[in-house]
Amino acid sequence: MLEVTEKETRHAPLIRIRGLTKKFASKGHAALDRIEADFWGGQVTGLVGPDGAGKTTLMRILAGLLEPTHGEVHVLGYDPVTEAAEIHQRIGYMPQRFGLYEDLTVLQNLQLYADLRGVPESDCPATFDHLLTFTDLKRFVDRKAGNLSGGMKQKLGLACALISKPQLLLLDEPSVGVDPISRRELWQMVQDLIRENIGVVWSTSYLDEAELCESVILLNEGKTLFAGPPKDLTRRVQSRTFLLAVKEGRRRVLAKALQLEPVVDGVVQGENIRIVLRSESPELFLNDLGLRGTGSLRPARSRFEDAFVDILGGVPKGESIVAKNMRVIERNADAVIRAEALTKRFGTFVAADQVTFSVRRGEIFGLLGPNGAGKSTTFKMLCGLLKPSAGRASVAGFDLQRAMGKARNRIGYMAQKFSLYGDLTVRHNLEFFSGIYGLHGSRKQAAEESMIKIFSLQPYVDVPAGQLPLGFKQRLAMACSLMHQPDVLFLDEPTSGVDPITRREFWGHIDGLVEKGVTVLVTTHFMEEAEYCDRIGLVYRGQLIAMGPPDDLKRKVRTPALSAPTMEDAFIALIHEFDEQSRPRKALNDAKGK
Repeated sequence: MLEVTEKETRHAPLIRIRGLTKKFASKGHAALDRIEADFWGGQVTGLVGPDGAGKTTLMRILAGLLEPTHGEVHVLGYDPVTEAAEIHQRIGYMPQRFGLYEDLTVLQNLQLYADLRGVPESDCPATFDHLLTFTDLKRFVDRKAGNLSGGMKQKLGLACALISKPQLLLLDEPSVGVDPISRRELWQMVQDLIRENIGVVWSTSYLDEAELCESVILLNEGKTLFAGPPKDLTRRVQSRTFLLAVKEGRRRVLAKALQLEPVVDGVVQGENIRIVLRSESPELFLNDLGLRGTGSLRPARSRFEDAFVDILGGVPKGESIVAKNMRVIERNADAVIRAEALTKRFGTFVAADQVTFSVRRGEIFGLLGPNGAGKSTTFKMLCGLLKPSAGRASVAGFDLQRAMGKARNRIGYMAQKFSLYGDLTVRHNLEFFSGIYGLHGSRKQAAEESMIKIFSLQPYVDVPAGQLPLGFKQRLAMACSLMHQPDVLFLDEPTSGVDPITRREFWGHIDGLVEKGVTVLVTTHFMEEAEYCDRIGLVYRGQLIAMGPPDDLKRKVRTPALSAPTMEDAFIALIHEFDEQSRPRKALNDAKGK
C-alpha cells in the first residue's frame, strides 16, 4: 500500500490515477484509455462526457468494484485491486441506479447500511438524527423507499452513502430525474460536506452543475479530452457565443440554423436562440439564415455546456430521419388530448386533484412539477395506464374508459423508467414491440430496420437492453414508441440522464415529428427543454397551478430584481407563490377544524 500520513493527505490527492486502461473485451476500443488524473480533498471534481464515455466505469474502479486492465490507481492511498476492503471502509458510493431497498422504510434502509458499514449500535441514534435532519427526511422515516419521490430517493441514497463518515464520496449521476428545487438542495448538501474536507467526485449530465465544480474531467470514448477548472474550457467559445432575438417560430428558426455549417450548437433560450459559431464572425451565419438586417444578434456570456458541445465537434447536421420517415398527419382545431377534472386518490392521499387541460394537434405540451407533485400520475391516467378515481380522459377522440384499445393504437409511450425487457437484445425488443403494435410481415421488418438505422443501434443489436449505456437505452425506448407511427406521443422524462448532444438529437426528432402533425405530451426536469414547449402546465401538490406559453409564465414572475427570469426561475417562483397563498387558507381551515 502507498503509505499516506494524515499530514501528507492534506497535500496529496485523495485519488491518483496513472495510465489507467479498462477493456471489457480483447477487441474493440477501451472503455478507459490511459487516463491520468488527480482528485483532491475539500472540493468537488466533476466527471462529464457523452453517454458511453467511461464515467461509470471509472467510478466503479475507484469504488473497488471493477479491476483495471492496466495502469495504477490509488484511492486514499490504497490499491482498489488488492485493498478494496480498506477503501470500502473509508468511502461513500452512490451508484447511478437507485441502490436502496424499496420494500424497506427510510429508517430501515439507514439501519441496514449502518449494519453493513459496522457503525456501532450506540452511535446509530445520533447518526440517524443528524442524517435525517441534514437531508430533511425526518417526516418520511416510516415511508417505504419505493414510495419516495425521485428527489427524496436521491437524498436517502446520499444519507446511506454518508452513514460511516467517509473521507471520499463518489456520486454517479446523483441528480438524474430530480426536479430543480431538489437538485439545488442536493448541491447545497454536498457543498456543506466539502467544508469538512471530504472529497467529492460528482458525475453529471447537467452541465450547469459542472460549472460549479472546482475541477472537471471530460471523457469521450474512454479518453480524457479536458481536465482542469471548467472556466478554462469555457474560454474556447467566449467570443463565438451569441443570442439571436426571435419573436416567434423559434423552433423553426433553430432547426434551420442547426443545418448551417458555421453553427456548432444552438438551443432555445427564452425569447432568443443561443448560437455557438465556428468563427468569431457572425455575418455569414446571418446571411445564410436569411435574417440579415432583421435578426438581432448580440454576444452572450459563454457557458461550460457551449464549450462541451464545441469540443465534441458540435451537434450532428441533417434532417431528423425519424421525422423524414413519418407520415404527415392532417392538422385541425380539435383537441387531441383532453383531461377533464382528472382525479386520482391512493387511500386518503390525493395524487391528482381535478386536473383539467387540453392539447391541440401538432402541439408540444410540457407537464412540469417537482418530484411527487402528481405529474407522472396525471401522465399515466392520460396514457390509459392508471384508472382515474374521478374525471375523464380522452386521446385522439377516444374515451380512455370506453375505448382503451382504439386509443392505445394511436399512442406512442416512452416511460420515465427504462421499461423495456433488459434480458432481451435490442433486436428482440424491437421485434416484440412491433408485434404488440400490430405490425406484420414486410412492414414489421422495415420498421425494425428503420429504427435500428435512425437511432444508430447497429453496434448494439445483439446486446441485452439492460446492458446498454443510458443514452442508448433511451434511444431504444423512443424507437419502440415510434414503431407504429403514432398520432400522439407521450414522453415521460425522455432525456433524463443523457448528455447534451443526445438531448439535442432527441429534441430534433421531437420537433420534426411535430412539424408532421404529431402531438406531444412531455414531462421534463430540464428547464431548458421546457422552452421548446408551445405551452406548459405546472403541477404542484396534485393541482395544476399555472398554465401557458413559457414566455407568459416567465413574465408572471418578472420583477425589478429579476428582470430576465429563466424558466427555472419561473418554476421555483410560481411554486413559492402557491405555497405563500396556501398558508392563510390552511391556517383558516385548521382554525375551523378546531
